[in-house]
Amino acid sequence: MFFLAFAVMLSGCAQKDNIPDDKIKAVTTIGMITDIVENVGKDKVSVQGLMGSGVDPHLYKATEGDVTRLSEADIIFYNGLHLEARMGEVLEKLGEMKKTVAVTDYIGKEALLDFPAYPGQYDPHVWFDVSMWISAVEKVRDSLIDIDPDNGEEYGNNAEHYISQLEGLGSYVRSKAGEVPEQQRVLVTAHDAFQYFGKAYGFEVLGLQGISTESEAGTKDVQDLVNFIVERKIKAIFVETSIPERNIKAVQEAAQSKGWDVKIGGYLYSDAMGDEGTFEGTYIGMVTHNIDTISGALR
Repeated sequence: MFFLAFAVMLSGCAQKDNIPDDKIKAVTTIGMITDIVENVGKDKVSVQGLMGSGVDPHLYKATEGDVTRLSEADIIFYNGLHLEARMGEVLEKLGEMKKTVAVTDYIGKEALLDFPAYPGQYDPHVWFDVSMWISAVEKVRDSLIDIDPDNGEEYGNNAEHYISQLEGLGSYVRSKAGEVPEQQRVLVTAHDAFQYFGKAYGFEVLGLQGISTESEAGTKDVQDLVNFIVERKIKAIFVETSIPERNIKAVQEAAQSKGWDVKIGGYLYSDAMGDEGTFEGTYIGMVTHNIDTISGALR
């Protein structure tokens, strides 16, 4: 409740930053959305992302500084689909005062995958299907045009250029996935974030934890996964940069104790991108790194 009261208080405060008045002030939650807004908004939009490299959005709680930034924003972009679960109250309250946009709103419900732990909700990790993430670009484009129609043509052109890049990225992912023999397209990770990736590019996907990282994997979960790895002779399993690696390491050690030397195939970016300023710190770089790592380890 503190953050809700704080947000209300700040909503009437004067702006205290040094951002020029002619720039739209946007605040985003996860890095993948920050990347979209930067590419579509370019020099017309000042973007502040709340969650950086290695941050788990399922567990993230808004800080006092976050609430200040959110309250001073002209527009707020978030994923939706219950990804930013612990920020839900803050985002809902701010939505009564200013434009808040769930970038997944253009994705039809028929394309979404179920969230087994929470009946009636959907898997939020839609960015792993590049074609679906293009819908998020279109939502950002239209939302910026809505609040800044004078620069609508520029937002449209920027979005068109970025979408073209993403279409090329999608073709690259499909090509690299095709290099892995079909029987070896099994992706085992720390939590179940890659189902959209698996559906789009032909991989069987298993995660030790559920879709959300709020639940810990139990002993039976580990044992079931170990048995699967040994029986199927899975060559490699993967650690995620935003999830502690201890559980996947435990799976590896248990498989080795049963006589199967499964390797750690590398680190994958799941709920967060790489460090700012690096190739992996962009959406295109994140996805490229992931498919290169997966393809290299499973081939």
